[in-house]
Amino acid sequence: MTYRLFQDEHCGPVLETERLRLRMPTLDDIVPSYRFWSSDRSHLMGGPWTMDQLAAETQGLLDQWQKHGFSLFTVTFHGSDDGIGGIGPFFPETHPEPELGWSLWDAVNEGKGLAHEAAAAARDWFFATSGYKTAISFTDPRNHRSHRLCERLGGVVDPTAPVQEPDDVVYRYHFGGQT
Repeated sequence: MTYRLFQDEHCGPVLETERLRLRMPTLDDIVPSYRFWSSDRSHLMGGPWTMDQLAAETQGLLDQWQKHGFSLFTVTFHGSDDGIGGIGPFFPETHPEPELGWSLWDAVNEGKGLAHEAAAAARDWFFATSGYKTAISFTDPRNHRSHRLCERLGGVVDPTAPVQEPDDVVYRYHFGGQT
């Protein structure tokens, strides 16, 4: 198992890994995530966004938690509640099935295996608790770092999967996949 499961004060899931804590997002996460989502770093993931777009997206994540019992987690380091990224399964109305996604909000945290550590825990928790047997990741064809992470997480390119954008590369994960 890639995580330890706890509950927060509202009975929401909290996943702990070796270095990280994954908790349900709050509206307080908008400001730290805005630095990423308003920057050019987000261009391979649909950004940059305005503050209004980010607030709507964050509310959508909170609504998904209520509707599905899962969505993106906010990732923090142990001992801090300050968000460093959003990682996990999410399922907006625009998607044909759940997607495993990730963003680290500060480039200083990239290249350290943090996204893999958090995404593996979120993936395993999702499959263990949701009843779903597969999930996908939509990726921009130029996002080679995400492609490598998809593959490290056991994803395989699925040319038959529906796409969000015409040139999407879609990776599929299966219950019991590798880390």
